[in-house]
Amino acid sequence: MSPSLDQLEQGVLAADPALLARAITLTESVREADREDAQHLLQRLLPKAGGSTRIGISGAPGVGKSTFIEAFGSMLCEQGHRVAVLAVDPSSTRSGGSILGDKSRMARLAQNPGAFIRPSPSASTLGGVGRRTRESMLLCEAAGFDVVLIETVGVGQSETMVAEMVDFFLLLMQPGAGDELQGIKRGIVELADCIAINKADGANLPMAREAAQQYGAALRYLTPRSEHWTPQAVMVSAKEESGLDELWSLVEEHRQALTSAGVFDSLRTRQLLQWMWSQIDEQLRVSFRAHPEVQSLLAESEAAVQRGDATPAQAAAVLLRAFRQ
Repeated sequence: MSPSLDQLEQGVLAADPALLARAITLTESVREADREDAQHLLQRLLPKAGGSTRIGISGAPGVGKSTFIEAFGSMLCEQGHRVAVLAVDPSSTRSGGSILGDKSRMARLAQNPGAFIRPSPSASTLGGVGRRTRESMLLCEAAGFDVVLIETVGVGQSETMVAEMVDFFLLLMQPGAGDELQGIKRGIVELADCIAINKADGANLPMAREAAQQYGAALRYLTPRSEHWTPQAVMVSAKEESGLDELWSLVEEHRQALTSAGVFDSLRTRQLLQWMWSQIDEQLRVSFRAHPEVQSLLAESEAAVQRGDATPAQAAAVLLRAFRQ
């Protein structure tokens, strides 16, 4: 038997991990009745949310995001913080399934009573985040987690979406920049509040130092996300758990800088507005596909494009005209 909204609300506020997980599952449901219940639950809990430091963590596959998050999250728990990790797994474009293996990759953190790990499928959503990552983040905040780490898929420039929902955007890179510096996607680097060179240990240490210098120099030529913060390049080692304290200090300095400048609250307001517009975009897409006139013309419009009888723009115009009418 599914728990009631009252039970879910009480369970989230009590930081019951099972009921928090059920609440997140409710927000991820595509059933209309569940969506309505989820919005009622979020409306009740919204006044209790917003008290965390929101950190987005991105980086190419293989850079060591999960290992870093486990070490970073464990350190924060040892300092008395309560850490929620929202780890987005890539969904298969064929089957729609995802691995959802982040708990096994973060076994030590998963066993920490001060941590909560929630792997969620990206469901082919652009931006490296799940469809309901914002809702999951607010539920975790209402449960009293004061640090929320969002691990993204690492898909490149479209990760602007995660940068729009967090306070601090961390980009993980590997040692050995060299000519690779030329291949950095400018868009994602400009979003970074900090670049952390991971795996800065052992034989990698000289390369890590060189990479930190090169990325640090590159950052000086890019426009930062905020005029009140200068992004930095630092070295960390998840394996040796070094540089993590210094990185957390940067996160705290960043929040203090934005708060002192009087722009932190406006940053949070902007996050809410971005959330509103993402909901509008999603609902318009759903309504468009469900529109009876669009459905009646869709197959022929797609066929016309495939045959070359119509350009994609022409076919889109026909479908949009039917939708507006």
